[in-house]
Amino acid sequence: MLTTAEIVRNAWRAGLMVPAFNVPYLPMVEPLVRAVVDQNVFALIDTARIEWLTFESQGPAAVYREFVKWRNPDYVRLHLDHVPVIDEDDFEVDYVPIIQEALDLGYDSVMIDGSKLPLEANIAATRQIAEMAHRVGAPCEAELGAIVREGAGPLPPYEELFASGMGFTGVEEAARFVRETGCDWLSVAVGNLHGAVSKAFKDQKKTKARLNLDHLAKLRDATGIPLVLHGGSGIQRAYMLEAMKRGIAKVNVATEIRQAYETGVRETGSVKGGQDAVYERAVWMLRDYFAISGSRERVVK
Repeated sequence: MLTTAEIVRNAWRAGLMVPAFNVPYLPMVEPLVRAVVDQNVFALIDTARIEWLTFESQGPAAVYREFVKWRNPDYVRLHLDHVPVIDEDDFEVDYVPIIQEALDLGYDSVMIDGSKLPLEANIAATRQIAEMAHRVGAPCEAELGAIVREGAGPLPPYEELFASGMGFTGVEEAARFVRETGCDWLSVAVGNLHGAVSKAFKDQKKTKARLNLDHLAKLRDATGIPLVLHGGSGIQRAYMLEAMKRGIAKVNVATEIRQAYETGVRETGSVKGGQDAVYERAVWMLRDYFAISGSRERVVK
C-alpha cells in the first residue's frame, strides 16, 4: 500500500490534487468518507486545533476514534491540520505534545504552522516536527507566508490585498525553507484566504478569492515539492483548476462543508439532515468544482 506522501506526490506529478476535508463536527466524517468512495477519489480527513476550540470536534483522539469507524485507506487517510506555534490570538502553543499525540494515535500525516514566526524560528520548529514525523514514516506539512483569516480584524479590501501581494510566500525564502526543514508539503499564500471561525462571521459567505498563478508557478519551481492551498472554499473555479497544473497537490476545504452541515442541522433539526447536506456538498465539490471524480487510480498506483 502506498504511503500518504507517495499518493500526494503522485497527484502533484499528474497535475491533480488531493482534497482535504476539515471536520469541525464529528458526524461529518461518515458522509465525507462515503462521498469520497462514491466519487472514486482519494482524500484526506483533516482536523485542526482551532476546530477543537471553536466547534465540537473535541481533539485529535476523538477525531481518530470517529475516523477509524469508517476508515478505508485505499480512499481516505487522516491528517492533523494546522497546529500553530503562535495561535490566532497570538498566544504561544505547546505544539510538540499535540503533534506527538497524533503520531502516536496513528495519524497518517501532520502539519506544523510556524508562519507567524520569523523565518529562522519557523525553519527550526518545522525541522523538529519533520524529523518527528519521519521517524514514524509520516509526511510533514508546513506553512510559509501569511494566509489571512476572514473576520480576524479590520483588513483592506480583498483586491487591494491581492494587488499588493501582502503576505504572499516569498520564492527565495520558500526554496531555503524546504531545503533546511525537510518538510514534505508546503502550504503557501498566493491570494487564498482562511475562512472565518468567529461567531460574528462564521455564517458569512466567503470572499471569492483568486490566485496569483504566475507566483504559484515560481514557488513550484523553487521548492520542488507538492504545494498546499488552504482556504479552498470560495476560490474561483478557473483559478483552482489552473492551480493544480502549477504545483497545488492538496487543497483544504472547511467553510463550504461546515456551513452545509450547520444549515442542514438547523433546517431539519437533526444530525442526519446535516450529514445529508455534507454528503451532497462534498459530491458537488469533487464532481463539479474540482472535477476529479474517478481520479483515484491515477494517484493510488
